[in-house]
Amino acid sequence: MIRADFFANADGALLGFSVLGHSGLAQEGEDILCAAVSSAAYMTANTVLEILHITPISLRAENGEMLFRVSDTDARTCRSLFEGFKLHLLGLEEQYPENLQVRYAEV
Repeated sequence: MIRADFFANADGALLGFSVLGHSGLAQEGEDILCAAVSSAAYMTANTVLEILHITPISLRAENGEMLFRVSDTDARTCRSLFEGFKLHLLGLEEQYPENLQVRYAEV
């Protein structure tokens, strides 16, 4: 199962996300759900880094895991992007409830 955790501050502003695991729909390299989640996660992170020019306070992408988090001061700038990524994953979770879980954590 893929677990996607979204981090929010006390005001509810999204600060980032963590994506971990494999959906189990197919073998690695052939799994459409893993590809959809990975592609959207990388698009989100790359847009923050390369288009918005924001340096995250946490960034890790290795062995099927991605962790990406910005500071409270950058949350407003990243709001639409993080909200769009969250909506995308919630839609995928509706289609694949046995393979994807979206959660929220206050930091």
